[in-house]
Amino acid sequence: MEACGTSHYWARELSKAGHDVKLIPPTYVKPFLKRHKNDAADAEAITEAAIRPNMSFVEPKSVDTQALTMMMRTRGQLISQRTATANALRSHLAEFGLIAPVGMKNIAQLRKRLEEAEDIPTLVSEMVDMHLAQISKLSENIEALNAKIKTHCTLSASARLLQTMPGIGPIGAMIIEAFAPDMQGFANGRDFAAWLGLVPMQNSSGGKTSLGRTTKMGQKDIRQALITGAMSCIASVSQHGKRCHPWLQDKLDRKPKMIAAIALANKMARSIWAMLIRNETYKAPISMRAQ
Repeated sequence: MEACGTSHYWARELSKAGHDVKLIPPTYVKPFLKRHKNDAADAEAITEAAIRPNMSFVEPKSVDTQALTMMMRTRGQLISQRTATANALRSHLAEFGLIAPVGMKNIAQLRKRLEEAEDIPTLVSEMVDMHLAQISKLSENIEALNAKIKTHCTLSASARLLQTMPGIGPIGAMIIEAFAPDMQGFANGRDFAAWLGLVPMQNSSGGKTSLGRTTKMGQKDIRQALITGAMSCIASVSQHGKRCHPWLQDKLDRKPKMIAAIALANKMARSIWAMLIRNETYKAPISMRAQ
């Protein structure tokens, strides 16, 4: 079947009936679709793609894994809603000449500015209270989900293993556990990094290699978590005035921080594959341990 929102449910149901289910990414099916799109043409394209000897398939997810992905998606949605509400409140206040910080720690300061401002209708204060109440409720829900994530990470062996790597905390470990497939499906760590879209895009021809930006064609949640973790590692070292691992320091000396962070994220992805395959904790490079 073509992988989609409900394909994992049907994969589980068909597996119970004794079928061997293969899920194909839609991107790999599209090249085999001829002219018009309809059910018959889709079925023919899926069949053509499935018989290719080097076709890559999507691992069907269990119910528990899909529950974890739902939790992480919900957390991301709540954060987006809180950010949108805070930005909207800033925009409204700017219309009255009030540029006040918006956040749960700055409510008292914001209310004081409203009281001191002249010619501000009472309705404005009521609308501000409504926005702040919504921000407060969203923050409570986010904190509740964070608590659930931390609890799960203390009970999950793979999550505890992942948190031994610098740059990966409970949120990052939860994202990897929720969205990453079985590592046995990748031949090596390089394939896992490529699946995440952390490799450069190639435009090579005639024996001449030409590399461009990262493909960003993989799992965006894990990719973003690894890049964020890599940036935090770089920032932590910079704040303490220390030099990074020689390999990373060479990247920072020659390239912008974001490019160095992406390279480090690629390295982290390969290490994650090795850690989960071998069931080993993170081991720092020898040169880093010697510093």
